[in-house]
Amino acid sequence: MNQPKIWLSSPHMGGNEQKFIQEAFDTNWIAPLGPHVTGFEQDLEHYLGNKVQVAALSSGTAALHLALIVLGVKAGDEVICQSMTFAASANPITYLGAHPIFVDSEPETWNISPKALEEAIEDRIKKGKKPKAIIAVHLYGVPFKAKEIKAIATKYEIPIVEDSAEALGSYYEGQACGTLGDIGILSFNGNKIITTSGGGALVTPDPKVKEKVVFLATQARDQAPHYQHSEIGYNYRMSNVCAGIGRGQMEVLDKHVKARQSMQAFYKEVFQDIVGVQVMETPTNTTANYWLSAILIDPAKTQGITRETLRLAFEKENIESRPLWKPMHLQPVFASCPYYGTNVAEAVFEKGLCLPSGSNLSNEDRERIEKVIHQVFQK
Repeated sequence: MNQPKIWLSSPHMGGNEQKFIQEAFDTNWIAPLGPHVTGFEQDLEHYLGNKVQVAALSSGTAALHLALIVLGVKAGDEVICQSMTFAASANPITYLGAHPIFVDSEPETWNISPKALEEAIEDRIKKGKKPKAIIAVHLYGVPFKAKEIKAIATKYEIPIVEDSAEALGSYYEGQACGTLGDIGILSFNGNKIITTSGGGALVTPDPKVKEKVVFLATQARDQAPHYQHSEIGYNYRMSNVCAGIGRGQMEVLDKHVKARQSMQAFYKEVFQDIVGVQVMETPTNTTANYWLSAILIDPAKTQGITRETLRLAFEKENIESRPLWKPMHLQPVFASCPYYGTNVAEAVFEKGLCLPSGSNLSNEDRERIEKVIHQVFQK
């Protein structure tokens, strides 16, 4: 009989989520508004600090879409986007009829390369198309090089949309990820560090931006006794029930972060003596939540063992692992989009594997994972 599935990153409830959900039912707040939405936003604002405003939304993708709208991105504009990311980082650019300009990674964090970013900006300006925004991603919870990226953005006066979908609980020089850009976005999808089943949030230091985002997210209804609309709006607000789940999850967020960091330490120990395997780490001035732990396997140093060798060995034992995000400039849907950089993102994708990283993994799960690794590398 097959052993139970070990998932890459499964939802992990803390215990009080049902209490908040029951409260929503008891008070009949089964709607995309209500006290839990406000409470969840306040919980996040307190956690993130830095005097931010948070708008709870239906998804991280919705937050990205609205971020670009409030930054004035329109059809025909260009938006720079980190290539090594999930498609949701780039898709909202196309929703607006704008064009993605993809940028390579740097090798230390696998995030957006400052050098390639500046090359892209200068070349697009020469071509008469100054980018309207930069979407930078904290890949797998490891912060991007914010100081360098912000310096470039300031130099060319281009706002940063900080895609912190994977990085709630991560910090750059003591500042919470999600608060480093002009606008930040969070995701609470089922596989994230905490979940609201489905959901996201937009983070801003400007109360007027939050007000605009909430207005657009609730179908852009004007102040009138009847339904009147002067702008196109969206049904992007988070429901009170989902926000109730989020309030329960906020109570265990720090525990979840510590559990994921513990999984990262576990993998560092398991792979420490295996030649040709590099465990993803974070620079010393940052703290990563390690939403997913990831490795690079160099077959030239492992006697031909590849990331697929290990992935298939895990699969045989009912353990989920996954290749890193396939870079956007290699995706068929974005094949015609400009790309700046070398082959860092491509090389990381070819050699990289995400490992089971959930905050609810047991010691027995770790033993099963370690056994497969030892079998593959004959340690």
